[in-house]
Amino acid sequence: MAAITVLGIAQDGGRPQPGCQRPCCQDLSAADYRSPVSLGIKTENGTTILIEATRDLGRQLITFGESSIDHLFLTHAHLGHVDGLGLFGRETMSARGIPLHSSPSMQNLIKSTPAWALLLEQGVFDLAEIGHVEIDDVVIESIAIPHRAELSDMHAFVIRGKEHSVLFLPDHDSWDQTLSAHNASSIRKWLNDLDITHALLDGTFWSGDELQGRDMSVVPHPTIQGSLARLGQKQNGDPEIFFTHLNHTNPAHQQGSAEYQNIVQLGWRVSVEGEMFIL
Repeated sequence: MAAITVLGIAQDGGRPQPGCQRPCCQDLSAADYRSPVSLGIKTENGTTILIEATRDLGRQLITFGESSIDHLFLTHAHLGHVDGLGLFGRETMSARGIPLHSSPSMQNLIKSTPAWALLLEQGVFDLAEIGHVEIDDVVIESIAIPHRAELSDMHAFVIRGKEHSVLFLPDHDSWDQTLSAHNASSIRKWLNDLDITHALLDGTFWSGDELQGRDMSVVPHPTIQGSLARLGQKQNGDPEIFFTHLNHTNPAHQQGSAEYQNIVQLGWRVSVEGEMFIL
């Protein structure tokens, strides 16, 4: 049976984030290190699928227990989701003919970015579509999501297996925009409409005052605090919800924090690297 492995739960900069002098990134042990958000999927036939290409690809392949990838999917073009593309090239993995599934917008960016276009010319990647992709016993469906589109548009993925379906939504601007785009009155209604059993949701920030000295409106994300206010206590029939894509400043990284405990007490969870979901 197919399975998903969580390969990273951090926002694009990872944890610790380069240049951070705040307590959140000081005196961290190796056990506190977190990779940028990514998923690995292995079908019942052994086909390997990676969602997002991060700079921590080597570490993440070890977590995945695989040395190669058969398919690569990208949600969008922001740094931490794509800055590992070059690692598939001649200087490192020397991969050949990997289908790279992304939106037309993302494909145009790949073709117009010299370092990435070279990977196409060298046969490392073959551009492939998203939408409804069947790979062995796994179906991956894409969902257009409102998110900063300076470089490309954004798509979430629903990963469906024989028994379970998982929504992967690491980034979006706000619940109001996302729910409006999909004609849903609430998070619970939208997730029910998607017919999923698990959801990995954007948990970038805990609160709206987390980035001291910075205008958080330039990096819009729904806060976990706001998502919990909409969701309330977990109810019978709700999917399992895991918050992911945590910024280095997010106190939910720490299991002993009041913020982490608030999530758990309401019946939800924070995603964990290495965790597996049977599909």
